[in-house]
Amino acid sequence: MTQQPLPEPTPARYQRSITDVISSPAPGRIPFSVEFMPPRNDEAETRLRTAAEIFHDLGVAFVSVTYGAGGSSRDRTMRIAQDLARMPLTTLVHLTLVGHTEAELVEILSDYASLGLSNLLALRGDPPGADPLGEWTPVPGGYRYAEELIWLTKRLEATKHFQVGIAAFPEGHHQSESLAADTKYTLAKLRAGAEFSITQMFFDVDYYLRLRDRLASADAELGSRPIIPGIMPITSLKSVRRQLQLSGAKLPARLEERLVAAAAGDEEANRDEIRKVGIEESTLMAERLIAEGVPDLHFMTMNFARATQEVLHNLGMAPAWGREHGHDAVR
Repeated sequence: MTQQPLPEPTPARYQRSITDVISSPAPGRIPFSVEFMPPRNDEAETRLRTAAEIFHDLGVAFVSVTYGAGGSSRDRTMRIAQDLARMPLTTLVHLTLVGHTEAELVEILSDYASLGLSNLLALRGDPPGADPLGEWTPVPGGYRYAEELIWLTKRLEATKHFQVGIAAFPEGHHQSESLAADTKYTLAKLRAGAEFSITQMFFDVDYYLRLRDRLASADAELGSRPIIPGIMPITSLKSVRRQLQLSGAKLPARLEERLVAAAAGDEEANRDEIRKVGIEESTLMAERLIAEGVPDLHFMTMNFARATQEVLHNLGMAPAWGREHGHDAVR
């Protein structure tokens, strides 16, 4: 691939790195972090800001902002990330390869640097179109692998100081021919300069432990870098099924049976029972992960605070949620 000329260095303000904040003393039993998505309208943006303020007050270690490729979604990603950093919150920005040439990636990285957003999650991203698990093809002049984005970030003068993280896949990436191949690809990204990873959502802790063991066995040094587990508290059967479709992850039969039994044939009428099971299961997962010595718990919030706060409360890391505690009803 023809290399594009590199831009002049851009002055950048440094944020604390992700590995620094998760290794610092936490107000609770363990550091926790949360993932936000770029809001699609002003109402959703207000909800995100409310959630961010709640997590700020609960002592969140860092927040991440997923990436919307192209147009206003991309702009919102950058603006929301900048606003979160000003709260102040240590902010991790996502960046995908989808739809971007190398020159456009250089421009986006330089924009992040100019805003002082120096923590990056480097991702290939899902293929555009109706099938999120379909074949992935780069645009002309673009990259095919997240590893290439890491190399680019580390060689640009404006961003060589960035701390870079990657996605890891406890059940293996759906396009990897085997778990051994998935391990090889993960190590290649770490070797390129990634300093930590955040896992795709999973609902069986054994998958996380096997991933950790595979990486450590394959390379003791690279495998010792933090692997942050991604947790999505289940509050809706419809929502979790959609997320599983997007990610290729699996729902354990035992958990699915519990959720279906809670739904009792009417998900809408019994949504509180479904939610109760989901929060309980996330709490049990988190307890086991803490016992296994994970460096941080990363919650996928869908831009709401309530479910995550309920899990944190069960872990002894947050006040109870409810109207009687002064909370609104939409979190």
